[in-house]
Order: sequence, then structure tokens, then C-alpha cells
Amino acid sequence: MSERIFLSPPHMSGKEQTYIQEAFDSNYIAPLGPLVNRFEQSIKEFTGVPYALATINATSALHLALRVLEIQKDDIVLCSSFTFIGSVSSVLYQNATPYFIDAQEKSWNLSPELLQRAIMNAPRPPKALILTHLYGQCANIEKIALICKTNNIFLIEDAAESLGATFKNQQSGTFGDLGVYSFNGNKILSTSGGGMLVSHNEAYIQRAGFLSTQAKEDFPYYEHTEIGYNYRMSNVLAAIGVAQMEVLQKRVDKCREIFSWYEEELSNIEEIGFMPELPHSIGNRWLTTLTFEKTDPTTIRLALEEENIESRPLWKPMHLQPLFKDALHIENGVSQKLFETGLCLPSGTQLERADIKHICTLIKKVIHG
Repeated sequence: MSERIFLSPPHMSGKEQTYIQEAFDSNYIAPLGPLVNRFEQSIKEFTGVPYALATINATSALHLALRVLEIQKDDIVLCSSFTFIGSVSSVLYQNATPYFIDAQEKSWNLSPELLQRAIMNAPRPPKALILTHLYGQCANIEKIALICKTNNIFLIEDAAESLGATFKNQQSGTFGDLGVYSFNGNKILSTSGGGMLVSHNEAYIQRAGFLSTQAKEDFPYYEHTEIGYNYRMSNVLAAIGVAQMEVLQKRVDKCREIFSWYEEELSNIEEIGFMPELPHSIGNRWLTTLTFEKTDPTTIRLALEEENIESRPLWKPMHLQPLFKDALHIENGVSQKLFETGLCLPSGTQLERADIKHICTLIKKVIHG
């Protein structure tokens, strides 16, 4: 069997070991340390956001965002439905009430029109929105941010998948009250595990930093007046992040090139549709995702798997998950159809044109019988 082609494996820059050795030489192994500071600084410089906090993962960063905004029991938190569960699980951590909003066809991201309707139909005024920028593509963030501002709703951007994506030359994750990035093993920038909380509001990040270090009061001994968490990133993982940030733009450029290769190979097949990119936005194309109008994507996925090639269905919408069967939601059928007809194709930045051609040949073979 040929060597496996993974969906989105990590791609190291070559300097990670140098920075990890620096962490070991300094003996800053436990959470926090100079490389955490450098990693946070590199994110601030790249995104243009003034305040950042490195965390153990993006889910913990989202949880901190809700704590900072004082989201409490029974508060309504609007959420993208077409997303990964890590985007919304923190709402349950706070015993708050998720209200899932379906996607729009022209972006596959949250529909501003349905958002407006959800706000009007909510049993009580929503407190916050967790907006996902799906598969590295920006949502209609300008319109959504205006709706949130008009209705006094906090905006949290789940930019876990979209580091390096822009809308009108502004980085995703920097439009709202708080933004979150992920550095999981399969993301465009990987530290094996990790996240980052960012904001233009210094008080929010200071408060999040306090909560993320067990909410320890400023005493020489351990004094606590409220519950906190062990959510800070280790200096060792931050060392990987420092090296990865040095090649981030190269990774974005390669992901976009890989998408263009798929598009060249498959766009002439009438039943295939690719995830769209909104005007004025540039996605990072973390994953190349597409839909099939006639062919069952499971058939294609299994055919690729027979050749040791990993692919994956699109996210199953949250409002269709058994966990949320009784949750508030507003739907238009878009995300359900995307789930039923869509597929994520291998998009690792070490792939070459020949790899993409091979994958596309197999897809064409299935489609044409």
C-alpha cells in the first residue's frame, strides 16, 4: 500500500527543535515562560490585535471568553450551527442556552438574515454570538458585527480554522469583542495542541489571564475568591508556535495553491461545487471542501480510503446532533444539505501537484463510473 495521504497533517518549519531546545536550556518547561510571550507577540503583530493570551486549546479560550463577558446560567448565546462541537461546548460549561443559526449558501457560514430573525424570535434577549469562520473562510463579518452592535450582543469570533484569512484586509478574529484561534495538530499552524484568545480590550485579556491561572489572588500564598482554570499554554508548545509563525504566510499561500489545483482539475465537472469565497475576503483555504449534487460523497470517501487517502464528511450541523435535539435553532436546510453532499479533501501543505492530480483522477473515476 502506498504511503498514506492525510487530510491535514502538521508541517513543521524546521526550526521548532531549536526553540524547543531553548525552552529546555532555560528550564522553563511548565506553563508560561519567555516563549509564550514571544508566541503571543507574534500573533499580535501578524493580526494587528493589541492583546493576546495563549491557552491550552481553542475550546478553553472560548470558555474564557464567555467567563470574561459574564455569560451565566440560562443566558442565550447565539451560535453557528454548521461547525465543530468545540465551538459551542463552552456554552454548556456555563449552563447557558445555545441558539443555533443555519448557514447561507453564498458563504457556507452563518446567515445574517437568519441571525436577525433569531434575535427577534428569541425568548429573551441574547447576550452573545459565537460566530465560526468555517474551513478558513470568512463569514459575512461586517454585516454580522453590525447586527450584534445594533442589538447590544457581544461578538466572539471562532477563528479556530481561519488564522491568516482576511475580510477587507483585516484578519479574521479581530472584528469582535474577542477572537479565538486554534493550533490543534491538523490546523494551518500547529503546536500539537493550543489556542489563543485575542481582543482589542486590554481588560478582557487581563481578566482571562487571571481566570486561566486558577484565579489566584495577588497574595504570597494561594488565595481564591472564585473558580478559575488551568488553561495556560506551556512554554514548550509555545516554542513550536514561534517557529510555525515564521512560515504561516507560506502555509496560507500553499493551501490556496492546493485549492487552485483541485479547482483546475474538477471545476469542469458540472455536479461539483466548491466552498465559495465572499467578495472582499481572502480565505486561508485550510481545507479544500466541495459538494457533489449527484454522486454520494460516501462512495468517493471510501474509494479514496481504499487508496490510503484520508477524506472527511463536512461538519454535521449542531442542530442535528443528538446532544442538542431540544435546543433552540433556526434553519433553512443549507447546512444539512452541505453535510449530506459535501467532502473535505486532503489539503496538507506538503502535497504536490501530482498528489492532487492522483486524488482527482480517483474522484473522476467514481463519478464517471
